[in-house]
Formats: sequence, C-alpha cells, structure tokens
Amino acid sequence: MENGERIAKVIARAGICSRREAEKLIESGQVTVNSKRITSPALNVTENDEIIVRGKKLPQAAEARLWVYYKPLGLITSHKDEQGRDTVFDALPKHMPRVISVGRLDLNTEGLLLLTNDGALARHMELPSTGWKRRYRARVYGLGSPELLEKLARGVTVDGVKYGSVEVTIEKAKDGKLAGRNVWAMVSLTEGKNREIRKVFEHIDCKVSRLIRVAYGPFQLGNLNPGEIKEVPRKMLLEQLGKDWGKAN
Repeated sequence: MENGERIAKVIARAGICSRREAEKLIESGQVTVNSKRITSPALNVTENDEIIVRGKKLPQAAEARLWVYYKPLGLITSHKDEQGRDTVFDALPKHMPRVISVGRLDLNTEGLLLLTNDGALARHMELPSTGWKRRYRARVYGLGSPELLEKLARGVTVDGVKYGSVEVTIEKAKDGKLAGRNVWAMVSLTEGKNREIRKVFEHIDCKVSRLIRVAYGPFQLGNLNPGEIKEVPRKMLLEQLGKDWGKAN
C-alpha cells in the first residue's frame, strides 16, 4: 500500500502479539518509529520505517501459519496468568514459533483452539462478519422440552446481555426419553461471547457438565486427542482465507 498500514496491524503481523495488545504497547510508550516514541496507534507505516518494540527491532513478518490444537481441560488461554495457573502456551511443543490464539476457550472448556503466528489473521478470524459458526458437543442436564430449544434459537437476554441464536440438536436416547437425564447435544453459534453456552443454558435451567469445541468455521477438531496439535495445510489456508494470507504481509 502506498500510504502504508496501521502500525498496530504491522506489529501484529510480525507475530509479536495481537493487534489489541500492540495498541496497548503503543499507548504505554513502548514503541518507537524512526527513533520517535509514539503513544497513539493512529499512524500508518511502511516497510521503510524503522519500528522498535520494547527495545527490539520489529522482525520481518513471517508467512501466516495456522494450527489446530486440542486444548485440554484446566488450561488458561493466556500467555500469562496472575494466579499462576498452567496456560495453553506453556503446554505447546518447544519447537513451536510464538503463536497467539484465535479467540479463547475458558478453563473448563476443551477442544478446538486455533493458533496462529499472525496477529492480524487472528483478529480477522474472530470478527463476526466472517459468519463462521462455532460448533460444540455439550453434555447437558435438563433438556426435556422442545420449547426450550426454540427459545434458544430465537436468542435470549441474560443479565442485560443479548445473545444471538443458539442452534441445538440433541443426540436422542434410544428410548426417546430426555427428562431427568444427561444428554449430548450439538450446539452451534456465531458470536462466541464469554461463557455464552453455559450462560444461555443456565438461563433455561439446564446445566452443562462438559463442553467440547469441535469446529470453528471450516476448521475441524477431527481425531485429535487432548494436547495434540497439527498445522493447517497451506492449501486449505489459501482456500478458506484467500491468497493474501498465504504469504508474508
């Protein structure tokens, strides 16, 4: 681009951090451009500008890469935890480059977590405008009425927060009876707000005892086991996200 790109986006694409985190680094005075300290992310830069982040020259952007990881229970989706709990990034193989997550999974949710070395790509994939569904298998107690599922499909408001449509398909018991039982259900949504599934089920007096994300848009958990990771093939990355994400940006 002749006029360059926003500096936070350029920092994120270098794999140092997410775009939001880059903006915080800038606002706290930890970024200089051409030897001048900046405190506002409202700046465009080009490849000719010298960018220093936390005292180190910004590395050249690597090719965008994406991994599918089976997040086990009990790990925090954060690079650091104030309570000293184990994090996803502590558990990754040592040969992995620095990566960030595409969205999060809470402590008690397991399954598919996408990881990338490109902060701008992570931000792009998180946007609701992609229209990608997040799909989960949930073990739920109390789903005895079709009316409850219709209520979730219409969207509900919990503690002043409006949640969009949540689609639920129950894996029915052999005898067809659901009341008073734990059942497995496939749950699909597009927003993915904090603890959304547990909150909307609690709102209709149902309890989720296990939650496994199995898909994020076109990316599937497949047959991975907890703690396993695999890289998304370059061909699939290009097919799903476009050619611009298959090269250094």
